[in-house]
Amino acid sequence: MGTTEKKQDTSSGCQQALRELQARFTDALAASGLTVTLLARNAGLGRTTVSNALNRPVAPKARTIAEIARVLKLNPVELQQLRRQAEGTDTPQATSHAARKSLAGESASAQAGRQGLLVGALPLRASAFQSRPELRERIDAVRMGGGVVLTQARPASAQVLSGMGGVGKSQLATQYAHQAVAEGTGLVLWVPASEAQQIVTIYSQAALRVGAAGATGEDPEYDARALLEWLATTSSSWLVVLDDISDPVAVGPWWPPVRPGVGWTLATTRLHDPRLTGGGRTRIDVGVYTHNEAVAFLEERLASDGGGHLLDGRQAELAAMLGHLPLALGHAAAYLLAEELACGAYLARLDDQALVLDDVLPDWADTELYGQHITAALLLSLAAAQQAGPVGLVEPLLRLLALLDPDGHPEAIWTTQAVTDFLNTTRGDGSTATATEEIIRALRVLRRYALITSDPHTPLRQIRMHALTARAVRETTPCHHRPQLAVTVAHALTEIWKPGRHIHRDLAQVLRANTAVLRRNAEEHLWQNEIHVVIFMGGLSLLASGLHRDALDYWAPFTQQAFKVLGPDHPDTIRARAALAGCYRELGRYQDALTLAEQVLTDCERLLEPDHPGTIRARANLASAYNDLGRYQDALTLAEQVLTDRERVLRDDHPDTIRARANLAIIYNGLGRYQDALTLAEQVLTDRERHLEPDHPHTILARANLATTYRYLGRHQDALTLAEQVLTDRERVLGDDHPDTLLARSSLATTYSDLGRHQDALTLAEQVLTDHERVLGEDHFDTIRARANLASAYNDVGRHQDALTLAEQVLTDRERHLEPDHPHTFGARANLATTYRYLRRHQDALTLTERMVADCARVLGDDHPDTLLARSCVIATYSDLGRHQDALTLAERVVADYERVLGDDHPDTLLARSCVIATYSDLGRHQDALTLAERVVADYERVLGDDHPDTLLARSNLATAHRG
Repeated sequence: MGTTEKKQDTSSGCQQALRELQARFTDALAASGLTVTLLARNAGLGRTTVSNALNRPVAPKARTIAEIARVLKLNPVELQQLRRQAEGTDTPQATSHAARKSLAGESASAQAGRQGLLVGALPLRASAFQSRPELRERIDAVRMGGGVVLTQARPASAQVLSGMGGVGKSQLATQYAHQAVAEGTGLVLWVPASEAQQIVTIYSQAALRVGAAGATGEDPEYDARALLEWLATTSSSWLVVLDDISDPVAVGPWWPPVRPGVGWTLATTRLHDPRLTGGGRTRIDVGVYTHNEAVAFLEERLASDGGGHLLDGRQAELAAMLGHLPLALGHAAAYLLAEELACGAYLARLDDQALVLDDVLPDWADTELYGQHITAALLLSLAAAQQAGPVGLVEPLLRLLALLDPDGHPEAIWTTQAVTDFLNTTRGDGSTATATEEIIRALRVLRRYALITSDPHTPLRQIRMHALTARAVRETTPCHHRPQLAVTVAHALTEIWKPGRHIHRDLAQVLRANTAVLRRNAEEHLWQNEIHVVIFMGGLSLLASGLHRDALDYWAPFTQQAFKVLGPDHPDTIRARAALAGCYRELGRYQDALTLAEQVLTDCERLLEPDHPGTIRARANLASAYNDLGRYQDALTLAEQVLTDRERVLRDDHPDTIRARANLAIIYNGLGRYQDALTLAEQVLTDRERHLEPDHPHTILARANLATTYRYLGRHQDALTLAEQVLTDRERVLGDDHPDTLLARSSLATTYSDLGRHQDALTLAEQVLTDHERVLGEDHFDTIRARANLASAYNDVGRHQDALTLAEQVLTDRERHLEPDHPHTFGARANLATTYRYLRRHQDALTLTERMVADCARVLGDDHPDTLLARSCVIATYSDLGRHQDALTLAERVVADYERVLGDDHPDTLLARSCVIATYSDLGRHQDALTLAERVVADYERVLGDDHPDTLLARSNLATAHRG
């Protein structure tokens, strides 16, 4: 037969082998009931890769065949043989003369190695094994030299899989070893590497099996070195797996050589130790399953063993509760199957603090052959870490860590005085002082032994411990140690928080989360005769962050618990009731807030001295409650008393005294006593600038409050100067996206509007809303307020349809997120009614305004300023509808109410008289209009000054009345 005929024969054989290979795939796929997409997902391959393997006239890669064979339960050896035939690499003609000569010179054992030699006890594949394609891609990229995980100068031929116990490092290595066997790798070596002697023993056995030069079986170490020489020179492919390295020094002499393209090494370890990398090795950190992988494991594991009925829809919750840890998921799945327990029922057991981990994840459920109790597996590295770390620090530090949020906390907690003091008293080496450097070194040791992780790229959550590791630590902590551990963590959190200190909202969120976890783990130790301050700080932080509903959910049960545990007269119970009153205020439940505030003051006056700080604070809170309800005179009486008390008991420049002045200034503004408010606001700013840094948040807030008073006085240019400074300061000190910075932008937009710079106001209002939606989310309280402000800006420039769209959305949002009777909901209806008026939808406007009057009167009372303002809106709508007599009747009543409630000279009273002027004109009563207009101008000039914008408007109305 000629050369051409031989080539045709070979080509025909290749095509026949490929058709046979693809036919086996197609038949098995049809029998399995899987789609190509599901096959690709289960195999950890791309859909295109699988589709090509089934249809394309090119032999698939060895790995593709191995993974498809695993999922479809086909014989991988036969399929790889067909692949080689399809490639034309498994025929006599394909073997070159040089290759035949090389084979002839090799031992029989080495030739056998070319057919695939396995040395060592290769573990079985795990049930429902998750292929973890993203992780495998990282490993394969480093292995093939196409990319690196840790920067190095050359392609890596050894990978070190590092991670805590139970994350599936050995399972992943097992999968690679089985794949290598299926692909016909010359030598696959599985080596338990926890001790150097184990490595030597397996290496020496392998040396004899491959016929390594010089291996005699008499000296294991000599034979082991002979294997390393053989690995360095052979052309046969190989994979060495070093499983569970525990001593980097001991394993150092036994690392296989670097042989890119020939062989590679895969090692697993719990250690995060730099001595394991270098020399062509790359560390790849192995974490827990992704959420989808964890859920898929549970579903596949249960369904494959007849437990599909145990999947009650709560498997995702179960996966999350177990922290997506493969070790725990394997135990849990076996437990569910053995006990015929649905996921939801098992969750209840897992959450039962009376049960320990070994009760709910028992050793008999170790069907994946991890080989240890769950607690022992998670804490296996502790003894080694104690030996490696500073004496007497590692275990106490681990016990403290176990009380905190698994999602992480800042490293700064471990440099607090509370932690240092605790460790000084617990060290067993006689030391009298513990340096911060020692604590940080102990943390590094815990990280090295995979008991914690540390990521400096996420500083607020830098230190983390898996939830199950933390639970195992807590369950093995002696009972008599637990109270002091809990108190120490609480003290440390308080040091970071620092009562009265302004902290970033992201840090506040992390501290709240850690406080919540601490309470869950050890709350009983934080209620010893009194409530630890960190629990109060957690709730107060919710209020300060604008999370008012969450704050109510926090304080309501907390107050009840304090009442039961400590009694109604305990100072902490009274303090909790005061905080609950604050929640009610923020939610617009002003009457409930008033009831509690009055009760708190009564209790304080009964149990404490009149000048006790708690009593004075209770008066201040009651003054705020009165102010919310429009009881300005009552609020004024108390606020003035609070300021007098604080000046007498404390001192003029004490922070609480300055705060009392600021609060009194706000009440003066509500009463229209703008000049008195100005005097106090200027004094507050002077005090803040004298006692605090210019950039302190309280100093900046004092400037913002003074700017508001300038606006009330019509000093809009002065208000603008301050508002611009406040915005600049907050952008510099707090950042562009801090909520207080966003509020400063909003205030500046309002000031632009006061100055008639409506386009500037609109531009800024649009930016403010965009910023709020991006930073705080579309449904945040402040975002909804920004939407309302933008609607007003649209009305100012005549874009009434745009204003309508926003105003309707604002009302919908407030009805959905706030109480139905919240004053801000009333305000949203008022703004929508105003927009209806601009659009000449007068009947719609009337319907809304009449409802507002009824709601405000019912919730706030007939004499509340908001009720009077709602009646003023009805007056305008009556005029729009031509109901001038109705408008006059109501306008005269509103003026009388304002005079009685706020006084003759309050700016709102003067504005109400202006409404009567307009109604007189509508009715043709021009002389009455003129007489009243002259009085109103005189009042404005006397109360607000000649140059106030409202005075100028009153003069304009007087001129109109003269034209009659």
